[in-house]
Amino acid sequence: MKNHNQPVAVEGYPFIGLFAFVTLILALLGWGFLTFLCLCLTLFSVYFFRNPERVVPSQDDAVVAPADGKVVFVGPVQEERCFKGEAVKVSIFMSVFNVHVNRAPFSGKVVDMFYNKGQFLNASLDKASLDNEQGGIVLETANGQRLLFVQIAGLIARRIVTYPKVGDLLEKGERYGLIRFGSRVDVYFPAGSEVSVRLGDRTVAGETIIGTLR
Repeated sequence: MKNHNQPVAVEGYPFIGLFAFVTLILALLGWGFLTFLCLCLTLFSVYFFRNPERVVPSQDDAVVAPADGKVVFVGPVQEERCFKGEAVKVSIFMSVFNVHVNRAPFSGKVVDMFYNKGQFLNASLDKASLDNEQGGIVLETANGQRLLFVQIAGLIARRIVTYPKVGDLLEKGERYGLIRFGSRVDVYFPAGSEVSVRLGDRTVAGETIIGTLR
């Protein structure tokens, strides 16, 4: 997958390069305030697309957070795309200040994917799970259980990037995509799964255990 051992996600290179180029031109023209403004945008782009290494928990049945951010929903829902019935959902909202590289919550095989166009509502709202533009992955574990995780665009986000294809194998904590400029990731567990985060908790992608698969 992309961005392995890259300190800055490759998707950020065009933004960083553009802002750096404009900064240089403005500096040569002697336009101080605009130079400073574009320099700030360049540095923010580097910060936004940062891609730190993470230490994945060794616990075999642990499901890790796919995103850095704040838990904005935990609870049972009806999920018809994968489970065709009741599931347990954990939603993580990413602000523009969070790392936006997403990581696989569990190891397994990608058995299905979907992409739905939609609106660009504030991703912290729960109705964003249904109404916003989104792309999902159905992962089948070694023991046949399934896990669904969905990247959801937000108010500012306009680009969902997903690396794997159907048939690919993902390792827990592996980078599998990103969403640009503020967004959300939902994880759907099979009904009866144990969830270990609560509303308002902060998560670190690839490290924070959000639940277990029994």
